[in-house]
Amino acid sequence: MANEFFFPPIEPFETGVLNVDEPHQLYWEQCGNPEGEPILFLHGGPGAGCSEFDRRFFDPQHFRAVLLDQRGSGRSRPVGDLTDNTMTATVRDIEQLREQLGIDRWHVFGGSYGSTISLFYAQEKPDRCKSLVLRGIWTLREEELDWWLYRVRMIQPELWNTFAGFIPEPERDDLLEAYWKRLTGDDRELALAAAKHWAIYETACCTLLPNKEFTDHFADDNTAWAVARLEAHYFRNNRLEPDSLLLDRVERIRHIPAFAVHGRYDIVCSVKNLFDLAQAWPELDTAIAPASGHSSHEPEITRELVAATNRIAMTGSPKLSGG
Repeated sequence: MANEFFFPPIEPFETGVLNVDEPHQLYWEQCGNPEGEPILFLHGGPGAGCSEFDRRFFDPQHFRAVLLDQRGSGRSRPVGDLTDNTMTATVRDIEQLREQLGIDRWHVFGGSYGSTISLFYAQEKPDRCKSLVLRGIWTLREEELDWWLYRVRMIQPELWNTFAGFIPEPERDDLLEAYWKRLTGDDRELALAAAKHWAIYETACCTLLPNKEFTDHFADDNTAWAVARLEAHYFRNNRLEPDSLLLDRVERIRHIPAFAVHGRYDIVCSVKNLFDLAQAWPELDTAIAPASGHSSHEPEITRELVAATNRIAMTGSPKLSGG
């Protein structure tokens, strides 16, 4: 079914490449009104990159939307590169782009891992964030990784069996390490096969009902390569210390107007993540999409996200209460 809640398709009015630490070159684009209210879109994954749909959460008459393909992701090069690929490096990249574009402060919009990096960026640079719009909360805690790697099988046993079945049975006690070994090994054909199994498992879990168009996008070689390698890299090598860091540092951002939406039947990022964040952050406005999974393409979730950006356009804040 067509998603009627997106704004119409739009092309960027400017694109560019941000030269950061070697070997990374990061693609960015600006859409909408060049004189409009600046808002930064942070994609998920990590590794997913931005799509043409991601331009369409924002009223093009009001917003100057900035979209960045993070290190190793999307149209940035090299695809899937793990060199100095950390959240701290991404914050530096965001700040470099903000300064290059002459933006003092902006709204920040991110879903899934995009919510992770949005929270991390806001906690590092609270003075640069006018507001936050978040979707599908993911805080990179051990319980969240355990859910995704193993406990999804309680709901989607067929998908999990295919994901785990790619790995020989003696190695299935540590699926992350087993996939990591293959994704970073010398056998390119095996690595790509592992990447596709990883990416298809995730994306098939993203929507409440099967969505072949959505899944096919992530079956693309470059997209699967980037998503699988970067996600495994972050899960294994870029854990937050302590585990609850993003919840522990909420005090830094409680003054920032913020809204978060989560699908009730999100099996990639459990809805418990939203409850945990809201408990730490009483000022956060939240909504649960009652018949939705994880993807921002779920119509209920798209509607909530577009409504939040429309509230920013009208009041300067995404909060339901208007505060």
